Amino acid sequence: MSFNLVIIQPWVALAAGVLILAFPRLLNVLVAIYLIIIGLTGLTGH
Repeated sequence: MSFNLVIIQPWVALAAGVLILAFPRLLNVLVAIYLIIIGLTGLTGH
């Protein structure tokens, strides 16, 4: 099974946007998680 980030990114962005509107303090947590995931992905070489 192939994991395609192009398909999942818009859904993650939409969900994050809705959660940030509902819970503004959640922004810090979501940004931190996003940066950690992007960093780990970059270090492991996709």
